[in-house]
Amino acid sequence: MNNIGLIAGNGRFPFLVAEEIRKQGDKVITVALKEEADRDIEKVSDETVWLSVGKLQKIIDTFKEKNVTTAVMVGQVKHAKIYSAISMDFRAIKLMGSLLNKKTDTILGSVVKEFEKDGINFLPSHLYLKHLLAEKGLIAGKKLSSEENKDAEFGFKIAKGIAGFDIGQTVVVKDKSVLAVESIEGTDECIKRAYHLGGENAIAVKVAKPNQDFRFDVPVIGTKTVTILQENKIRAMIVEAGATLVLDKEDVVRQAKEAGITIIAV
Repeated sequence: MNNIGLIAGNGRFPFLVAEEIRKQGDKVITVALKEEADRDIEKVSDETVWLSVGKLQKIIDTFKEKNVTTAVMVGQVKHAKIYSAISMDFRAIKLMGSLLNKKTDTILGSVVKEFEKDGINFLPSHLYLKHLLAEKGLIAGKKLSSEENKDAEFGFKIAKGIAGFDIGQTVVVKDKSVLAVESIEGTDECIKRAYHLGGENAIAVKVAKPNQDFRFDVPVIGTKTVTILQENKIRAMIVEAGATLVLDKEDVVRQAKEAGITIIAV
């Protein structure tokens, strides 16, 4: 039995990973991020320590005290937190001060290196949930029309380009026009902005970065995603096959069908 470290952000993702780790006979040592994690994460963890996002040294020390040498980083941590008034320890302040920029990949890649200095290595965040990766084809809803397919192809190309610059991984398009590009605000707010600007029946596209580092980032959709799509009258969502996790797939399919939303993996 091994002690597997879990750094838990928000959403369902940490719960599913924790459950799978325990199914495989290992112990889950969770550092739950105070600003993000759900209190119920304690129910699926063998041990849980609550710490702030900015307490880098304390998180590392916690894992070392618990004999954790392998960890997984799962669940969303809003990038905007770096611009908020969170309290950082000296190691985090030093790290942030050494960065050339504060793009997501730059920050998280440097954080991973700090853990590695102390003998803690991160696994790909989707390693335990590869059975939930989207397979190519129609996931939910009706097939798209010819014009909608053209929008989807247009949006996928744009999304890949944006993702390559580490700006965001989601775009919303309509009539071969870009309504919104995801930035620091995240996917949900991008979709809301698109509806405000362009109205109903747009196409949302979410992709992986060209050189996605799955140790700290993997595209994820779930029932919350479908709710956001429905509330903002999105016609369809396109995701990248083999690189996007679909959480609670049966519920996603049912909910999308009831809402008249199409989800396709390409």
